[in-house]
Amino acid sequence: MEAPDENIVQAAEDMVAEGAPVFPHGAAPSVGDDGEVDTIDPADGDVFDVIVVGGGPTGENLADRAHAGGLSVAVVEHELVGGECSYWACMPSKALLRPVAAVADARHVAGARQAVTGDLDVAAVLARRDEFASNWKDDGQVDWLAKAGLCLVRGHARLDGEKRVVVRTPEGTERVLTARHAVALCTGTQASVPDLPGVAGAGVWTSREATSAKHVPGRLAVIGGGVVAVEMATAWRALGSEVTMLIRDDRLLGAMEPFVGELVTENLRADGVDVRFGESATAVHRRDDGTVELTLAGGGTLTADEVLFATGRRPTTGDLGLDTVGLKPGGWLEVDDTGLVRGVDGAWLYAAGDSNHRALLTHQGKYQGRIFGGAICDRAFGRVLDTEPWGRSVATADLHAVTQVVFSDPEAAAVGITLRQAEDQGLRVRAVDYDMGQVAGAALYADGYRGQARAVVDLDREVLVGVTFVGPGVAELVHSAAMAVAAEIPVRRLWHVVPAYPTIGEVWLRLLETYRG
Repeated sequence: MEAPDENIVQAAEDMVAEGAPVFPHGAAPSVGDDGEVDTIDPADGDVFDVIVVGGGPTGENLADRAHAGGLSVAVVEHELVGGECSYWACMPSKALLRPVAAVADARHVAGARQAVTGDLDVAAVLARRDEFASNWKDDGQVDWLAKAGLCLVRGHARLDGEKRVVVRTPEGTERVLTARHAVALCTGTQASVPDLPGVAGAGVWTSREATSAKHVPGRLAVIGGGVVAVEMATAWRALGSEVTMLIRDDRLLGAMEPFVGELVTENLRADGVDVRFGESATAVHRRDDGTVELTLAGGGTLTADEVLFATGRRPTTGDLGLDTVGLKPGGWLEVDDTGLVRGVDGAWLYAAGDSNHRALLTHQGKYQGRIFGGAICDRAFGRVLDTEPWGRSVATADLHAVTQVVFSDPEAAAVGITLRQAEDQGLRVRAVDYDMGQVAGAALYADGYRGQARAVVDLDREVLVGVTFVGPGVAELVHSAAMAVAAEIPVRRLWHVVPAYPTIGEVWLRLLETYRG
């Protein structure tokens, strides 16, 4: 279960320490901006302090934080409680990829590689994936909501003017919810498939089908070069598919440092993936025999059993009633650093997670949920918000310390900005690179270990603004990098953070030595 990671008891104690009373669920007072108690006509329907539209990880965390602060909260969800991450993204994709990494690790160690004599057990891998996706049932998540004191409302929600939400229930009825203080839109994104000739009737895969498929396609075409494309190409190739990747650009994982895509491409090709740069599809046709024919921009065709379009995401804001509050449906929701949607008067409408386009990652959405939920409480109880950078009321990490891991083979992990991004921002920086294969712990981890580390140092402040790793087992290094970047730890102090020997983490010392010269 993708349960919120905020300590409820501690959160409530923090609110009390700051002078806020903590009330049982549903008993929080309704205090207006003028300090007077608001009154809402019961005829308006169900009344809550906060209404959260979207029951994924972002919505769960925001709801949890608001409730821990003393506010009553309703969570509206039209699909499975737990959202995209729990059932069609983070959890099932990583469940597919973990056996791949485990076998790769074993094959990189003499003595262990001799024990790996067969292929992956596809049925066992898919069954384990199903378990981590809770077999696409949300009973556990629903139980968590109830235990957390949150009210679940099933159905599709639409705004109906200020602080009103109309829910079309599965039974076909309408339920009107009214918020005393805030409505938070946490509706995420969905796969964006280009409108190519034939694509609508071809039954193509998106990330949902790629992570939940019950069979291994003999031939899989993957269109795209981002995280979903790389991870699913890795997983399905290891499970037995012949995989062809069509990438419009000239490298994989273009948002990361160039050396990341280079090493991942090399390994994909070594594993038998046909990686084609500067290529895309212009039409799709599902034949009578079930195969898919792609017409290629560069000429010719490609035939596959399934085709995955991993070509980006778009916000699920088209049918949220945004027009009733003066916003254009279907677009990204621009917010300030406290989560308030710009262009809406009254400081009541929030957007957290992917739909605000700040950082399209589950953990960043959960972080926003915690920050914005706290801001909602502060406003509800009339407290002054802490809006200085890294203050309790603002999501500063979205701007300066976004973390990301790509569970490819090898793994890639990064926080902050790349060298190119730093230069584009006008910072005076230096990139410090180190061959991770020269670290004793890495050499022990895998024979012939290949990897690269880069730290981007702001020379004027002598702090790190970005760190990137690529190599086997580097995912667990990203949090140490995040602490260095988010806390803006001076390089001179990092010298006193002593890495254990022999670990891969000793790369930190090697980076510092390289920086000093």
